[in-house]
Amino acid sequence: MKKQHLFFGLAAALTVVVGVYAADHIDAPAVTGGTSDITDYYAFESPSNSSNMVFVANVQGLLAPGTATSDASFDSDVMIEFNIDNDGDNIEDRVIQCLFKNGKVQTYGVTTPSTTGLMSMVESGSMVEANISQYGGSVETETANGVTVFAGPRDDPFFFDLTAYTNILGGTATGFSNPGTDTFAGTNVLSVVVEVPKADLGGSGTLNTWVESKRKQ
Repeated sequence: MKKQHLFFGLAAALTVVVGVYAADHIDAPAVTGGTSDITDYYAFESPSNSSNMVFVANVQGLLAPGTATSDASFDSDVMIEFNIDNDGDNIEDRVIQCLFKNGKVQTYGVTTPSTTGLMSMVESGSMVEANISQYGGSVETETANGVTVFAGPRDDPFFFDLTAYTNILGGTATGFSNPGTDTFAGTNVLSVVVEVPKADLGGSGTLNTWVESKRKQ
């Protein structure tokens, strides 16, 4: 019998409608600076296959190039869970679960969860395993059953002018300049990317989706 682990959600990125992006750098005090801190979430149609959706979660933001990035690693006690609500009730109907072990990412799903909400069990069934790409090395992906998976360090993709934002809040500026200054330029994240067939997500209309990092209990 496969041993089932219980995971409890500690950090969640913003809920988004498919095709919209969300970011939450260093804004979750309980996990800031930790291995479960989510920085960005992206969900969009695959640019190379319109029948697929791509889900991206970035964690452990603001990593400096070099040693800080090469020494960073995914936490084997943390699961990244992509949640998909396909009937508009704000409860996940499908999940994609990513675990990290022995230099590999193990991705389960798309599947129907046995539990919903903050508590999750690792769902058995279809699993895709890929090597975690190393800093400065080649990009490694794995595809099985129509699901493609990547995990590894990437340049932080989110553009945000934090100084201008702070000035606006403080009343010393009235808006952003164009193009502004990218506060996150030159920093890295650990990224998990999963591409799946749209048909596996269920539903026939708008999908609501969010991501959580959940720690093993």
